[in-house]
Amino acid sequence: MSTGSTDQPSLEQRIEILTQQLQHAQKLTSLGELVSTATHEFNNVLMTIINYSKMGMRCRDDATRDKALGKILAASEKAARITNSILGVARNRSDGFEPTDMAKLIDDALVLLEREMSKYRISVEKQIGQVPEAMVNANQIQQILLNLLINARQAMSQGGRLLIKLDYDPASNMVVLVVRDNGSGIPAEKLPRIFDAFYSTKDGPDESGKGGTGLGLSSCHNIVEAHKGRIRVQSSVGKGTAFTIMLPVATTSNAPPPTSVLGVPTETPAMPDQSAPS
Repeated sequence: MSTGSTDQPSLEQRIEILTQQLQHAQKLTSLGELVSTATHEFNNVLMTIINYSKMGMRCRDDATRDKALGKILAASEKAARITNSILGVARNRSDGFEPTDMAKLIDDALVLLEREMSKYRISVEKQIGQVPEAMVNANQIQQILLNLLINARQAMSQGGRLLIKLDYDPASNMVVLVVRDNGSGIPAEKLPRIFDAFYSTKDGPDESGKGGTGLGLSSCHNIVEAHKGRIRVQSSVGKGTAFTIMLPVATTSNAPPPTSVLGVPTETPAMPDQSAPS
């Protein structure tokens, strides 16, 4: 008589497996949104190249041809930046950590979202300080950055101002990334739950098909915890929202082994703050 298998996974193991599957699905969703955004950006570049190529072929005077060639060159260089940004995401698919230039991650994310920000009349300001490299998984941190930038854009449906600030905090020896918008803000009663899985302040995806699943900020929180970092939010209805992320500086002694973002969380909690962003 069979006594049954003794190798069945425990409840905790089953939860971990399901959570990993959910996280994988979220990664695929983020990648799909990235590909969609990049495709639109690339299509605009191609249209520019095609139109100015036609103009150069029609017009015989040197001035017009020089102008057309200049526009084609600029569009081609932008296409190269878009391609390099996508390749950067595709190239780093492991869970390993390495010294990373955070300013380059910001530039790559903005290249991919340039058309989207322009379409919705979002002005972007960067304040990039002299900061050391951070010990992070570049792909995961770019996933966070894209999520926060898209959230900020969605919060400013009538246009607005987006500030991205990168600084260094010597007291904690951490790189500090701030993403601040002057959009609709988050109601105080919703702030304590915004990092919960499946909890969303939105009614569903917007017209571009992005957001509303309640997985984006939960994933951000898990990733930051796995990096032994901190994430904080400040928001006020009608004034805007600011997310602050602190990540460890890269040193010769803090290179951790490959780690799943769904491993045991650190004791560093997310810290909702109901005050208005300064």
